[in-house]
Order: sequence, then C-alpha cells, then structure tokens
Amino acid sequence: MTVSHPYLRYVAIGDSLTEGIGDPGPAGGHRGWADRFAEILARSQPGLTYANLAVRGKTGGQIAADQLGPALALRPDLVTVTVGMNDVVRRRYDPEAVTAGIEELFSRLTAAGACVATMTFPDLGKISPVARRVRPRILDLNARLRVVAARHGVAVLDLFPHEFTADPRLWSDDRLHASPIGHARICAGMAHTFGVPGHEDWSEPLPGRTPVPVLKGLGADVRWAVDHVGPWAWRRLRGHVPGDGFTAKRPVPRPVTVRQAG
Repeated sequence: MTVSHPYLRYVAIGDSLTEGIGDPGPAGGHRGWADRFAEILARSQPGLTYANLAVRGKTGGQIAADQLGPALALRPDLVTVTVGMNDVVRRRYDPEAVTAGIEELFSRLTAAGACVATMTFPDLGKISPVARRVRPRILDLNARLRVVAARHGVAVLDLFPHEFTADPRLWSDDRLHASPIGHARICAGMAHTFGVPGHEDWSEPLPGRTPVPVLKGLGADVRWAVDHVGPWAWRRLRGHVPGDGFTAKRPVPRPVTVRQAG
C-alpha cells in the first residue's frame, strides 16, 4: 500500500553520512540514505523535488555557516540534518559550541515552517577500536541532540540503542562510513520515523554469519589500522581537512528518479 505524504520539497544537509559516502551510486558518485529516502517519498508524491547540500568532513559550525542559508533559500517543507560526528572526533570538542550550532539549525529551519528530522549516532566503539576513546563524546552529543530536538519539535531517528548497528556488514572498510546495507537501513529507519508503511523491520538483526576466528579478526584490525587510521592521522598532521575542495552534489532541487527498493 502506498500512502501519500504532504512534502513537495525535501532538502538534506549535513556531513559525509548524508552526502552518501560508502554507498556508490549506479552512475558514479555517491547515493546514500538521503537519496534513498527521497526515492521512497517520491513513490507516493511524484512531484517531490530533492536537494542535497551535505559535504563530507563538515562540523556543526560549518554546516550552520555554509548550508543553513542555502537550505532556507530553497524554501523546503522537509529538511533532514546530520550533524556533530566531525566535532566529536576532533582533538578539541566543545560541547557547548556544538549544541549552540545545533540549536541554530533546528530553530531557524522550524521557524521557516519546515518539518525537520535528525538522528543520533550509533556506538562506533563497537566497530572501530579508535572510536572507543570518543564514546563518552558520542553519548554526550546524542543526549544533546535529543534535548534540542524535543525543544524544537524535531523528529529523531534514534540509532544508538539498536544492537544491529554494531554489525560489521553495515559499515564500510574504514569502519566510519556506512556501507550500502547500512545506508539502506538508515533510510528505512527514517521512513519508519515518518510513518511510511513497509519499514517496520528496519532495526531487525541481519541474518547470522559465520563467526570470525580471533587471529583473523586481529589481522583485519591490523590491516584496517594500516590502510585507514595511519593515512587519516597523516592527513590530519599535514592540516588536511576532509571536505576541502568538495561542494554539494545536488545543490538545486530536482525531481527524483525512483529506483527499485533495496
């Protein structure tokens, strides 16, 4: 059954999660959960247009400075926001400044009449050994997101409590960005948050898999550190900021091409 919804102009803002890193597009570039969600919305609202202003590596302050104004100028009636992960992984995490940026985003978007949705972040410490040190920050950020969202009537897809998010199959090789399966699950979770039928099982565990032997798991951890952690640390030492030189992949609202679900 297809159920209609009132949204005609959807704008997604945020960082690499919303840009779609980890989910290759069928014609190149990146697809991601937001593109997938737009396709779901378009199935029952063919007149829907969609823009995606998200850029990888952006902090909450940068999203507020660079994406909020253009998003408002597009006069959306639906906006999704992913914000904060690039703040918690930085050496200096200022929770009050991050909260203020989130407050500005939610306040101005809802004041403009848009329906706004966001999401909490899963426990990446279960996937990435390096992320374990920032787990307290993720807990803090998620708590702040929930409070500010409630204050402004923002819908929240709460990913953190769900055990299935620790399944390695939901994550790319870098253990930081979602895999195509992960993006599909986040998309289904957002659709469920908006009451779209057919996505009630979005948080069900994936089918069982053969346990990984301990030595093989340790070897995978070593390869991951060599292939991803080392280069990431080197880029940081050289002052390279993810997102430099990148722009929004879909800056203008356009009709959505509906692909097969999956």
